[in-house]
Amino acid sequence: MKYNRIGTSGLEVSAVTLGCMSYGTPGRGAHGWTLPEDESRPFISRALELGITSFDTANIYSLGNSEEILGRALRDFARREEVVIATKVHGRMRPGPNGGGLSRGHIMEQVDASLRRLDTDYIDLYQIHRWDPTVQIEETLEALHDLVKMGKVRYLGASSMYGWQFAKAQFTARQHGWTEFVSMQAQYNLLTREDERELYPFCLDQGVGALPWSPLARGKLTRSWDAASDRFANDPLAPTLYLQNEENDRKIVETVAAIALDRGVNQAQVALAWVMRQPVVASPLIGATKLKHLDDAVGAVDLTLSDDEAARLAAHYLPHAVEGF
Repeated sequence: MKYNRIGTSGLEVSAVTLGCMSYGTPGRGAHGWTLPEDESRPFISRALELGITSFDTANIYSLGNSEEILGRALRDFARREEVVIATKVHGRMRPGPNGGGLSRGHIMEQVDASLRRLDTDYIDLYQIHRWDPTVQIEETLEALHDLVKMGKVRYLGASSMYGWQFAKAQFTARQHGWTEFVSMQAQYNLLTREDERELYPFCLDQGVGALPWSPLARGKLTRSWDAASDRFANDPLAPTLYLQNEENDRKIVETVAAIALDRGVNQAQVALAWVMRQPVVASPLIGATKLKHLDDAVGAVDLTLSDDEAARLAAHYLPHAVEGF
């Protein structure tokens, strides 16, 4: 395993991060394909054995149950100071006023709830899950800064927003002397590259590291284009993704398969290796519902694509409307 700093921050993460959206009581929340706790724990244990030390979850995943499962597993399998725990805030956790979003009230309520569920005194990376247009960014940023000063949070991250929004947030924080974001978690894979236009160049310029979600395009890059999976069929976000420019996207998947065959590796490793070679990327988030997924992801860390292979993989991409916000 390799370890990278997130941007120019001091926070080191493993070159692969285990995304924990897959772990939670099935049917609790929006994800019906999740694994219950007894089936989830082996994945966290195996990740640690493979050298994966960074774990990403969110309060909204299985309505907090993902955080609970991760917290108990890390307590049993690891020393707290040796792992990086990332979680998020924004999603609606209860009905009524202040039950969701990025108001000061919701942030303060949810950070304490996440700390309890994760069974930890601090969160290494606390991320805003989406942009909240209903709350002034100054209110959100000051609340997050206060969490850092309280010691409840060590670093701040953001996720899935337009470049102008992220720039506004960063420069507003800088203007007031508040803690800035060190990371950007956005969808990024061979089929979704729109953030290369504005968001990622801004991140590189400002020393912010990327933690891409869905680096395998919900599994579309790991199998033939027409193949199906239980997760894709039951994922509420899936029907909104990868429906544009399907002819070209199919060619991309076919190129992934051809390079994988030439290299004697699998498609997931080729697709991950392409993401990892991008200079803005610190650690892609991988979801694992089979132990083989973890071994494949770790194997991709040492797979170096040639410039020619990378050019072949990128050749068929056409612009897409932004998805996943």
